[in-house]
Amino acid sequence: MNKIVPQGDFNGNVATETKTLPGGKGAQACVTSTNRTGFLCHDRRTCIPASGVCDSIRTCVHGEDEDESLCGAVPQSLPSFLVAHCGNPASWIYSDQRCDGVNNCGDCSDELIPVTMCPPCGPGWWHCTPIVFKYCECIPRSLCRDHTQHCSDWSDEYSCPGP
Repeated sequence: MNKIVPQGDFNGNVATETKTLPGGKGAQACVTSTNRTGFLCHDRRTCIPASGVCDSIRTCVHGEDEDESLCGAVPQSLPSFLVAHCGNPASWIYSDQRCDGVNNCGDCSDELIPVTMCPPCGPGWWHCTPIVFKYCECIPRSLCRDHTQHCSDWSDEYSCPGP
């Protein structure tokens, strides 16, 4: 079951913005089952990940996640709780892509501490300096001991206990 709670930005501020959608209903934040920022559908039960909004797939029963008023001028038309800004001011990602272990911004600004306040590597990750541009400070443990270097110090092959 998804929880409906106010979402805070990376500075701890609570998002209070609502965008009015057709029918007079406003866009509201929710928390997905994977503990990520989401978009609450008008049925007030369905919480879709932020990155599921304006993806050309109608996920909400009434299709409000693909409505023209919401998706007409992405990212400016999106509520702020759905958008995360990258280190490069011209770049943005969906807020549920921040702190997911993947270099979505291209400069790791969506993953690096202290800027994003991301937690340290979780149990499914190995902390190192990756040589693979896709990752920033951690790699998935599934890449450990696979006979391929993913960390600059080779710790993924010699020190990481594996998945």
